Amino acid sequence: MSARIDSLQIGMHWFRERPGGLDRVFMALIESLPTQGVDVRGLVAGSPKVFAESSGVIQTFASAQQSLGVRLWHARMHSQKLKRVRAPDIVASHFALYAAPTLGVFPGVPKVVHFHGPWADETSLDGRRRASRAVRRAIEWAVYRGAARHIVLSRAFGRILHEQYGVHEESIRVVPGCVDVACFDIGVTKQQARAALGLPNDRPQLFCIRRLVSRMGLEDLIDAMFLVKQAVPDVLLTIAGKGPLEAALRGRIAARGLTEHVKLAGFVTDAALPLWYRSADVTVVPTVALEGFGLTTAESLATGTPVLVTPVGGLPEAVAPLSEHLVLPSVGFHAIGTGIVDALLGERPLPDAQECRAYAQARFDYPVIAAQVADVYREALGERRTAAYVAA
Repeated sequence: MSARIDSLQIGMHWFRERPGGLDRVFMALIESLPTQGVDVRGLVAGSPKVFAESSGVIQTFASAQQSLGVRLWHARMHSQKLKRVRAPDIVASHFALYAAPTLGVFPGVPKVVHFHGPWADETSLDGRRRASRAVRRAIEWAVYRGAARHIVLSRAFGRILHEQYGVHEESIRVVPGCVDVACFDIGVTKQQARAALGLPNDRPQLFCIRRLVSRMGLEDLIDAMFLVKQAVPDVLLTIAGKGPLEAALRGRIAARGLTEHVKLAGFVTDAALPLWYRSADVTVVPTVALEGFGLTTAESLATGTPVLVTPVGGLPEAVAPLSEHLVLPSVGFHAIGTGIVDALLGERPLPDAQECRAYAQARFDYPVIAAQVADVYREALGERRTAAYVAA
């Protein structure tokens, strides 16, 4: 068996304090990499409670509420402290902003970038100024250029990394997002899940969980529901999540006359999330931009619920091997609405619950993805050792 690898993982936040897709994947790797021969130490922005909650594995360098300057300074100080205790074999960065202060701290240690998305582009879509976007892009470029390997969630994000950041294709490896299938395969029927959530059992139901921001395509989904209710009058869509668009989405629902057909559920806890997926006939992911993988796709499939996705970014890669019918022909309310209607009326064949679960377990389960990540780390280490041997 290969020698164990000591990795330093630089994340953004601890998922249980500030939930997000990047943070969920980070926590999943922290929990699952040790079974694949990779020991982990981590740095994130968060409260002192994170150290205890992570069994002493994750340290916080500053509160997420502290000023940017304080956070960056303490990120560097903590990385130097960790180096004095023991230099890692690998430094794996998940968030460019917090990895940047560690540049130069670990000379000779291979770096692996987990590219969760183009940070600068994502913030610009949320209305940030152009100058702010340029600074973010420069930070990303500084972090990405020095890495031995770059892990992306999909081929689509691999193209972005190559074309927009100049990263050589030879260093890019595709490893999709991961899900704890056992936690989502909860062993209840659709009717039982609906009863537990207080949902009606006699209505076709859709589910969507997204951050309430423009790139998620929620406006298109609400508009699509105006078409869906013409063909399926008793349909019910629940949108879970929080974000700055909440008031605007409520107004849109009312303006379209959909108050009995579209509900905003707000924040949904991790404990309740599998029930929400299981209660639905179909999950919908209507993203319009910058979707590297869409962790909600794997979560839904793990519960046994098929998921319809727009052909954006890595979404088709995540579901098309299971069924091409899960990929809608385009973005926009008409394509989404037509696809939902066809699915609910049985005119668009969808995989059954057993097929969905089996696919999720084979492709996205924690051990499967952790093993792939560990292989990339070993690649990066092997490259360094080869270079050292040639130099000698």
